[in-house]
Amino acid sequence: MSKLYLALGSALAGLGVILGAFGAHKLKEIMPESVSTFQTGVQYQMYHAFALLMVGILIERFPFRTMNWAGICFLIGIVLFSGSLYALTALKAGGKVGLGGLGIITPIGGLFFIVGWICLLLSFFKK
Repeated sequence: MSKLYLALGSALAGLGVILGAFGAHKLKEIMPESVSTFQTGVQYQMYHAFALLMVGILIERFPFRTMNWAGICFLIGIVLFSGSLYALTALKAGGKVGLGGLGIITPIGGLFFIVGWICLLLSFFKK
C-alpha cells in the first residue's frame, strides 16, 4: 500500500507542476480572471500530493486503518476539490454561465482534506 501512495503522490505532484505552469503562462493569456481559482486548485493539489507521499512513508511505521483512510481521503479530496476548480475554470473558459451543482463539489472535497488530516493525527495516537 505504501508504494501506491508514493506513486500517486509523485504523479499528482508532477501533474500539479504541469498544471501550475499552464495556469501561470497560458491560462493567464486566455482568462486572467480565472487564474486565481485555477491556482487554488493547483496549490491544494500540491499540498495533498505531498501529504500522500507522507502517508506512503509513514504507513510502514503506523500501519493502521486510520493512516490508510488518511491517504484515501487526501486522494478523494484532490479529485473533488482541485478537480472541481479545474472544471469550473474550463467551463468558464468555454463560456458556460450556469455551472449547475458543480460548485458544491469543492467544499465536499475540502471536507475530505480535513477528514484526512484528522485520520492522520489519530494514527499517531494508536498503540
